[in-house]
Amino acid sequence: MQHAVGAPLPPPHGPGIGHVGRPYQAQHAGHPGPPPISPPPPAPGQVPPPPAQGRPQQPPAPGQAPQPVWSGTGPTPPPAGQATGHTGHVQLPPGGPVPLPAPPAGSGTGGATLAVLLIGPAGAGKTTVAKLWAARRRVPTAHVSLDDVREWVRSGFADPQAGWNDHSEAQYRLARRTCGFAARNFLANGISCILDDAVFPDRPVVGLGGWKRHVGPGLLPVVLLPGLEIVLERNAARSGNRRLSDEEVARIHGRMAGWYGSGLPIIDNSTYDVETTARVLDDVLARSIASPPAW
Repeated sequence: MQHAVGAPLPPPHGPGIGHVGRPYQAQHAGHPGPPPISPPPPAPGQVPPPPAQGRPQQPPAPGQAPQPVWSGTGPTPPPAGQATGHTGHVQLPPGGPVPLPAPPAGSGTGGATLAVLLIGPAGAGKTTVAKLWAARRRVPTAHVSLDDVREWVRSGFADPQAGWNDHSEAQYRLARRTCGFAARNFLANGISCILDDAVFPDRPVVGLGGWKRHVGPGLLPVVLLPGLEIVLERNAARSGNRRLSDEEVARIHGRMAGWYGSGLPIIDNSTYDVETTARVLDDVLARSIASPPAW
């Protein structure tokens, strides 16, 4: 006896005859099994529902954005409103103030996880030394240059060489806060960090207080201060907005001399090449860990 298309089927009899809503699976030869069960016809005047695929989507509440429908393939999406909290395979903790590292067991900084601030005038070689020191360490170490972070702003960049004003100061503060956040997160994931900046001893805005506030009391500052003639020579080899006038270089270098007598370690790398300066920096940092400078 055949049933008309769309007519309801009699209920199955006996166990193992399938379940309502489950698609019909192919049967073994000689055992055709029951035919697929069709849904009941709609009531008179009722619009038939569309075929279901996976879980039906519920209409959003008033003022709530609609949720995407999972197609049933691929990984199961997280529940709505739940953040994964991961970038790649490394979970990013918020990162608190950086404490002082434990003293290293051997010579130099060894495998200590630490945050370093390398201070110096334009042309002191701080960025080049910081990169080499970070690359030569036996443990993961990152380098973050404040000048590079400031220049992330492409349109509307406030160049301090054109005059220090509220706009350039705001961009400097934003870059310093960004560097501090990066350093805390690097250290929270076991990666040391060295930052470099031209910090002035007599200027509160471009001073150590902001770095200590954004990174923490465990930040180890070191001053790189070669002679004026060396700074002028290195500045002359620069190009673009990184090259300053000789008058500006001399003015900045003179203000950096205020670090003498501050209690911070100072490296005069006038006669050192980059590799020697990086080794001296590591020794100075090891002594700073054992006896932190008061700043």
